[in-house]
Amino acid sequence: LIALSGGSTPKKMGELLAMAPLIERIPWDNLEIFWGDERWVPLADAENNAGEAIRGFLDQAPIDPEHIHPFATEGISPEDSAAAMERTVRDLQGNADVPRFDLILLGMGDDGHTASLFPGTPAVHETGRLVVSHHVDKLDSTRLTFTPRLLNAALKVAFLVGGEGKAEMLAKVLDGPVDVDTMPSQAIHPASGHLTWIVDEAAASQLARNARHG
Repeated sequence: LIALSGGSTPKKMGELLAMAPLIERIPWDNLEIFWGDERWVPLADAENNAGEAIRGFLDQAPIDPEHIHPFATEGISPEDSAAAMERTVRDLQGNADVPRFDLILLGMGDDGHTASLFPGTPAVHETGRLVVSHHVDKLDSTRLTFTPRLLNAALKVAFLVGGEGKAEMLAKVLDGPVDVDTMPSQAIHPASGHLTWIVDEAAASQLARNARHG
């Protein structure tokens, strides 16, 4: 099980994976692909994370469309869509209390959010459900998102962060005190998995020189 992310940096990585020689080295038949969050817009909309990835690189990959699992965003309520996604994830892992993704790719916003876990939103503290829908007031937008409970059960989580505009927040998230209400990215710490930060030089420019981050 793999969960992808929206955003410019993960998008670039996806496009690289769909190019030779990498596309030929990936066991596409074994993959089940999800998205860690979604905007409440139709799949055909340019703002839809899954739609963008499907059109951008998954259409070029030799993967069965039934192994691609976008959030439903039409003909259903946000609440029912979140519940349906949770059922789909659970069905693929049988009786697991919390299903374990093999890999989850995440981005980080310059406000410290990740997935659609935004500062000051209750979803950051959700401990029961694995997938929720909620309204993000500052964006006046409805979002669907995996919760920290599901994200932190993954075997591997990788943050992909790029650009000078993320440098200040990245330093706060990695080097500053923990405050998940204002920096939800700090809520991601796999319980028995591995967390990796993949950042470019610009994004890392304000990190403490002697800091070591896994």
